[in-house]
Amino acid sequence: MAKALLGYVGGSDPRLLAEMRRLQQRVQDLESEIVRIQDENDALNAAAQHQESLLDSIDIDVPQAEPALT
Repeated sequence: MAKALLGYVGGSDPRLLAEMRRLQQRVQDLESEIVRIQDENDALNAAAQHQESLLDSIDIDVPQAEPALT
């Protein structure tokens, strides 16, 4: 009876096991992609902040634009 119930609820069907392994691998791949993208985003943010600080350090007096003649 127990074997019949185990087979009925899904037991160890090779197709299900293969699908589960495939999905687990996909999850790992996506997690790795998230880490890579987060690292890339952090590097881009650091570069943008560095560039912004460089621009802030340049002290240029820009005259106000004069209105156009009409």
